[in-house]
Amino acid sequence: MNTADFDLTHPPLACAVSAHCSEQFALRYADGPQLYITEQSRGEIKNGTILRLAISPARAARQLLERIQSHGIDARLEALKELAKLSADPTFATEFINMEGIGTLARLVESGTHFGEMLAFTLTAFLELMDHGIVSWDLISLSFIKQIAGYVNQPMVDVSILQRSLAILESMVLNSHSLYHRVAQEITVGQLIGHLQVSNQEIQTYAIALINALFLKAPEDRRQVSEQQLQHSVLLFQHVIRGNRPIKAEMAHQLYVLQVLTFNLLEERMMTKMDPNDQAQRDIIFELRRIAFDGENDPTGTEKRKAMYTKDYKMLGFTNHVNPAMDFTQTPPGMLALDNMLYLAKVHQDTYIRIVLENSSREDKHECPFGRCAIELTRMLCEILQVGELPNEGCNDYHPMFFTHDRAWEEFFCVCIQLLNKTWKEMRATAEDFNKVMQVVREQITRALAMKPSSLDQLKNKLRGLNYSEILRLRQSERMSQDDFQSPPIIELRERIQPEILELIKQQRLNRLCEGSCFRKLGNRRRQEKFWFCRLSLNHKVLHYGDLDESPQGEVPFELLSDKIPVSDIKSVVTGKDCPHMKEKSALKQNKEVLELAFSVLYDPDETLNFVAPNKYEYCIWTDGLCALLGREMGSDLTRSDLDTLISMEMKLRLLDLENITIPEAPPPVPKEPSSYNFTYNYS
Repeated sequence: MNTADFDLTHPPLACAVSAHCSEQFALRYADGPQLYITEQSRGEIKNGTILRLAISPARAARQLLERIQSHGIDARLEALKELAKLSADPTFATEFINMEGIGTLARLVESGTHFGEMLAFTLTAFLELMDHGIVSWDLISLSFIKQIAGYVNQPMVDVSILQRSLAILESMVLNSHSLYHRVAQEITVGQLIGHLQVSNQEIQTYAIALINALFLKAPEDRRQVSEQQLQHSVLLFQHVIRGNRPIKAEMAHQLYVLQVLTFNLLEERMMTKMDPNDQAQRDIIFELRRIAFDGENDPTGTEKRKAMYTKDYKMLGFTNHVNPAMDFTQTPPGMLALDNMLYLAKVHQDTYIRIVLENSSREDKHECPFGRCAIELTRMLCEILQVGELPNEGCNDYHPMFFTHDRAWEEFFCVCIQLLNKTWKEMRATAEDFNKVMQVVREQITRALAMKPSSLDQLKNKLRGLNYSEILRLRQSERMSQDDFQSPPIIELRERIQPEILELIKQQRLNRLCEGSCFRKLGNRRRQEKFWFCRLSLNHKVLHYGDLDESPQGEVPFELLSDKIPVSDIKSVVTGKDCPHMKEKSALKQNKEVLELAFSVLYDPDETLNFVAPNKYEYCIWTDGLCALLGREMGSDLTRSDLDTLISMEMKLRLLDLENITIPEAPPPVPKEPSSYNFTYNYS
């Protein structure tokens, strides 16, 4: 039966369909996902919505179930294709599942008789039906899991089948604890890493999603085994991050999840307190002291010599000079801070020694305590990067630079501790300013991360530009734009200034039109390119234009421009697709760039003057200028940008004398009139 389209604004029709045809027919949306209309969803229909009369969900499910079990290959393929589309509808899915449809699809997969498109549509329908959450994933058989895992492990398999197989395995792992163990037995992270090396971003996305799921659901005893493979998968994404292709939203989310999981490997150390009586842990602190001050192993190694290290521990910046181990008993950052310090001391030894010795040679009040700074910085970085927290649903805020180094966290700490030391010097800070310095450093780091540096070297460059003076400038600028500039007196001042600025922009546009511009002729088939020139008369009453043999180097005099249009004859200015020369057949061959630079002047009697600007700037100048001539609003991007810039500059100039003065929200009250005016001076 042919389907028909109806307008639901005819209530009797809807009632008739509901009363007499509910078993055989149903209404579906004609556009979009084409979902079925139910009693629960009918209230969401808007007036004028076009609906389609189709067979009911139950009837459609029954017919498709019969067709996918038929012997004809073509009939089965068409049925599976339609089933994959309809399975997204919850009403149809309920009917199909009630008819044991999922079991039928599972048996078709387990049989191994379906290949290519037929298998791809089968897996798509299966995944769509399961995603409705009507039945539990725990009902999936082991043979089905083995078959799906087999598609993932095959070296050569169709891309669409591989995508759907990876997605099904991910859903199994995320939705069932028991299925996690079954899937983990059939497929490992090491096998999935191979799929990250392909050029297909869809496959990479599904593969990393399954790796993330396996790690998220892994029990503690198995998670340690996966850490090295997780780090390896991070490095494999270097060529994805550095590639020229844009990262899609799904991939960005999985990269964010991978970043969170990688940082969560630090959680155990972050939440581990240092045991002051543990000699092995105390030896790490002793190693920090040795690298900074001895340069080689201490030959004595006696307890008597160690008792003299109190002075050295003070120079290292520990709060507890006698037993520095006590500084690491707070969680977070726990032992993670000590790990970071040891990495800096061993891998970047020159930097470590320079920071320690530089601070130990300063005056006591200006000394930057390295130990205390490193501990507080580690805690701060854990907060900024949300170490130990679960990934947020739908978030895609990942940082590319963390995918470019196998010890990205430690290197990030090393960059930040150098920043902290530099900022301390710039602020000429003392011990009392410790918290102020940490606030500035937090702001420097968060601003730099917001720029999404693609490497650690880029991060260093960003931080170099965010010195203390720049942070102060940014704070002042933002404070003016966010706080003071939102108060009623400032808004009123802005409204008064805006007409003056618009008039200034208008005069600039008209002056540019008086200077004139050269335009290229469209549709010229000759090899030699032709040009024409147009300029506005100095009294703003006439547009002069004429042909040129070559592009002019300077101003073209009016005498060379033989044609003219009185401004009073101009009816309107049109742009883009509305231009007459963009509607011609020859214009269809022009690219999008030409279309965006086209505009036309329509004037009496039914004539047009067609332009194609040489660049976006000239396009904005001329469209704004012509609109200004006609007394219309100048609406180009250039005008908005100029308006914002000039108003901001003018406001700041007028408010210079009010710097650091609080602007009241309301004017002060007017005082009462005096009882008499006898106080006035009598000049006679």
